[in-house]
Amino acid sequence: MIRPIHKLIALTLLLLPLTVQAQIGEHRNTLSVGVNGGYNLTSIRFTPKVVQSMKGGINGGLTVRYTVEKYFSTIASIQAEINYSQLGWKENIQDVNDNAVINATTGLAEQYERTINYVQIPFMAHLAWGRENKGINFFVNAGPQLGIYLSESTKTNFDWANRNMTDRANTIVAQDTMKVENKFDYGIAAGAGIEWAIPKVGRFTLEGRYYYGLGNIYGDSKRDYFASSNFGTITIKLGYLFDITR
Repeated sequence: MIRPIHKLIALTLLLLPLTVQAQIGEHRNTLSVGVNGGYNLTSIRFTPKVVQSMKGGINGGLTVRYTVEKYFSTIASIQAEINYSQLGWKENIQDVNDNAVINATTGLAEQYERTINYVQIPFMAHLAWGRENKGINFFVNAGPQLGIYLSESTKTNFDWANRNMTDRANTIVAQDTMKVENKFDYGIAAGAGIEWAIPKVGRFTLEGRYYYGLGNIYGDSKRDYFASSNFGTITIKLGYLFDITR
């Protein structure tokens, strides 16, 4: 059986040839650095299922890109980032008729969400088509991503001991009191976007990206409660880069 971490290593090895091609195309030596920032929409694939809506959170950090070659119309680069990222989940606490579940003590619709903070490090192949140094190009990014757990916090409006379990359609609640067990996260990130290069000013990017976690935040052995608890995250982000060398 091929474990997810082995799949991640295999993908990394497949991407490495992009950085060591034997000068088939036009050589480039452009090093660009900059910043990025955006917004996450995240859920966690729990098995057994926990009904959720997408949870929002910020994402931002530093970007480094090294352009190595232009092969025909394709501009080939490698790109790495170090980002602070807010992930987690937000529960839809409803009854069988899709109505909000009311807490008997507070009289309010029950709400629960967990914020989990990470340092995320994506290492991606960056392929672009269009104007390289002046004008607009279209690009795709794809590659492995690592995550290092920082902290977590919970936001809820009811007391755990007095929650309304009678009216809930989804009665899976073990996750509400479980702290993150696996502090190291890993998965695959892929995105697409546009870049506008302005000479002597810099490169402005707009990207939509999806991250699929291969690791679980909780244990997944036969003795554990959840068989899966991995992230799925949509990120919309803006970036700014300027060239150090060319």
